[in-house]
Amino acid sequence: MFGLFPSSAGFHELFEEGAMVLEKAAKCYTQLVSDYGHAREHLEAIRKAEHEGDSVARRTFAKLDTTFITPFDREDIQDLTTQVDNIIDSIDASAQRILLFGIQKPPEALIRQTMVLLDACVHVRQAIILLRRLKKPEEIRKHLIEIHNLENRGDDINHKALADLFNGVTHPNPLEVMKLKEIYDYTEVAIDCCEDASNVIERIILKNL
Repeated sequence: MFGLFPSSAGFHELFEEGAMVLEKAAKCYTQLVSDYGHAREHLEAIRKAEHEGDSVARRTFAKLDTTFITPFDREDIQDLTTQVDNIIDSIDASAQRILLFGIQKPPEALIRQTMVLLDACVHVRQAIILLRRLKKPEEIRKHLIEIHNLENRGDDINHKALADLFNGVTHPNPLEVMKLKEIYDYTEVAIDCCEDASNVIERIILKNL
């Protein structure tokens, strides 16, 4: 009788595959801004990761449409998959703009911002891996707390970077100010999406205690 309905097997593998792609994209982004002489190579790696992330999301949604029994609520699976994909998309958008806008040298604040983003993505991946062990939520919540702390740190870096931009401290050219602001904003969106993903994971924990 149980064979009548597709089982939930495979969802965790898809979650973890998406999280691995996420961490790879974030790592390539930090490499792009810190190893700017090879920026195009790092951008190609990010573009590849973005396509891989889209593939994971499509396969997850397809499985969701054809599976009767799921490990978590369908809404939470959809939301977690979407948030991970949103982070990757924001990384890709920001990285592309750095080269499209002809940025001569990534500012130090952007380098710090990408490092915060990478740390947050690492914790998102580790929390997703631990979803297999929902009976020990305290281990997962340690990562969620770190993601929240990193989001606050990212806000601080972003606010200071924007203040310096508009005060003419880091760049006097108004056009360059607009370009850098957009790049900072997309990077900040990626960090914010990490916290959104952590909120979905917390919701999963609460529903499955």
